[in-house]
Amino acid sequence: MMDLILWRHAEAEEGEDGRDDLTRELTSRGEKQAARMAAWLDRQLPDGLRVLASPARRTEQTAQALGRKFKLRAELLPGGTPEELLELVQWPRARGTVLVVGHQPLLGQTAALLLGMQGAECAIRKGSVWWLRQRQRLDQSQTVLMAVLSPDFL
Repeated sequence: MMDLILWRHAEAEEGEDGRDDLTRELTSRGEKQAARMAAWLDRQLPDGLRVLASPARRTEQTAQALGRKFKLRAELLPGGTPEELLELVQWPRARGTVLVVGHQPLLGQTAALLLGMQGAECAIRKGSVWWLRQRQRLDQSQTVLMAVLSPDFL
């Protein structure tokens, strides 16, 4: 069994012309969103979990709210593909839990792919978490959506 948790970065500053998108920081509202979600996640997450984050400043700040070690991975930057993300986390071969802190549309595209949805992507709100589980049932691999949670409801 493998769990994959997709956590979209919390609310960030708007991009400005000429400014590097990867340096955008969380707003004060975004910091609160990240802290609320991190508190919920911390109560649910198992020991031994791997945390991977995009090297963009806003995703790094979101991951830092959790207070656990994490690795920055370029595969998770905007423009990445669901296939790259799934290879990075070794879905569905790995065991245990992997938390990915990243961006739209990559996270939504990955969720849609894993859930067999017709649309190209799911809309994942800023600061929200989608928790997916891969399991074997009668020699068949299944992806189960365990939870979808927005920081607005915490």
